[in-house]
Amino acid sequence: MALCLLGFSSCDWVSEPTPGVTQLSDYFVSGQACIYNVNANYVPLAWEFNNTYYSEWFIGDVMSDDALKGGQNISDMSAAYELENFKSNADNEIAEEFFKAQYEGIARCNSSLTYIPTVACDSDMNESLKQRLLGECYFLRAYYYFRLVRTYGGVPLTLAIENSDEHWNRARSSAETIYAQIISDLENAESRLWNKSETGGADMGRATKGAAQAMLVKVYMYMHDYAKAKEWGDKFLTDQAAQYSLTPVFADNFTLAGENNEESIFEIQYANEATSDYNPGNGATRGTFTQVLTRSRSTNMGDEGWGFNKPTHNLYDEYEPTDPRRDATIILLDADHLGDQDTYLGTSYLNRKSGLYNAEGTGYTYKNTHNTRGVLNNKQFRLADLYLLYAEACMETGDAGTATTYLNKVRARVGLPSYPGYSFKVNGEELTSPTLQEALRHERRMELAMEGHRWFDLCRWGVAYEVMTAYMALESPEAKAEMQPFKKGVHELLPIPNKQRQLNSLLDQNPGY
Repeated sequence: MALCLLGFSSCDWVSEPTPGVTQLSDYFVSGQACIYNVNANYVPLAWEFNNTYYSEWFIGDVMSDDALKGGQNISDMSAAYELENFKSNADNEIAEEFFKAQYEGIARCNSSLTYIPTVACDSDMNESLKQRLLGECYFLRAYYYFRLVRTYGGVPLTLAIENSDEHWNRARSSAETIYAQIISDLENAESRLWNKSETGGADMGRATKGAAQAMLVKVYMYMHDYAKAKEWGDKFLTDQAAQYSLTPVFADNFTLAGENNEESIFEIQYANEATSDYNPGNGATRGTFTQVLTRSRSTNMGDEGWGFNKPTHNLYDEYEPTDPRRDATIILLDADHLGDQDTYLGTSYLNRKSGLYNAEGTGYTYKNTHNTRGVLNNKQFRLADLYLLYAEACMETGDAGTATTYLNKVRARVGLPSYPGYSFKVNGEELTSPTLQEALRHERRMELAMEGHRWFDLCRWGVAYEVMTAYMALESPEAKAEMQPFKKGVHELLPIPNKQRQLNSLLDQNPGY
């Protein structure tokens, strides 16, 4: 009996922490640790390369009528070729890598939202900063889920730390449930975040109150709740009047000097880092691959690139003849610069906004210190985008006057005539008296071309089938030869990746894949 009692009394060691093992909670012990942790939550937004390149513009531009894949030939990046021509299956690498990256961001945010509330304020983190950090986490989690739901539809919803396969084996939530969570997170973020003027200097580029309000407008537009979109648009325009304005010169938005400017609501931050290099695995660089991916393949341009994301003739031809945004968006190479490898399926156009910006203001190109170290930020949300979304919400709620006012603010910036009173071509046919809806949709295409919005707009409007079918009928013979007919009700969403379904037996597939 004495030996048994001794045994019971000596079992306390079983519940003691294993020596040498660090617990996650051990990290969250100071305000500085919380700041560093939230910094890391932004990082998956910037990822573009793991086992393949998977920048979001492969979906937002290349799947639309705005761009062709480009590259050396049709075999160059077969996953992008499949997206471009609606030949994707559930093993598409871009669909797989993009899916995974968003969940890495969500997991990081869930960790922060679990532990940061338990950390006491100190000299590095007062209560106001603590609330801002939490607001950034709510904003980013909403942003990652928004990227998922508009690409794949409903996805598994997780709001906590998932530390076992058993926890992660869950079914997809509906798109409506995901959107409801996004709204909740954005409202949480909006109540905590600071205005843009309060997040300058080293904090420039962080999520702001204005970014949360603007995202609420955008998300409600995707939910077709136009009254709520207008309500949040009214709030943004009132609260943020002193925080944002249209940049006087449109093209200045896409230069190094124009990063985080007065028009910028939210952008992905990139930097030049000496250790950046080509390595499989996310996070090998703090720079962007987009510059080398989208620059000209010709050595005549002075800084050879890979020629992806090529604007289409269809996009070029829809610009009004006097619209300066055309030449600020698209480069048609002249004979002195056109190389043999710059033509892909009948088009030689190049994307100026991302691949051929110029720090000096002349010529065609800006030279990176290394191909993995492109430093130009990715503009995710500009004030012009907000104005046009707000105008659309006003139109849908019967306020055509306000809708026209904000449409014309965007046009006035580039010196174009006000609506009504102008015409433009769509698929080669002149619209001499466009409706307000036609004018707004035209304006979004012209203003935001090659910024990754077009495909998602077409799906949001429910016109992807009609627009893509009309576009494909007019493409070059070379491009048409590669295209598969668009399947309505299928191709609006990407397939759920097979590898994810193998890991999660409850994850069902989108229709048609």
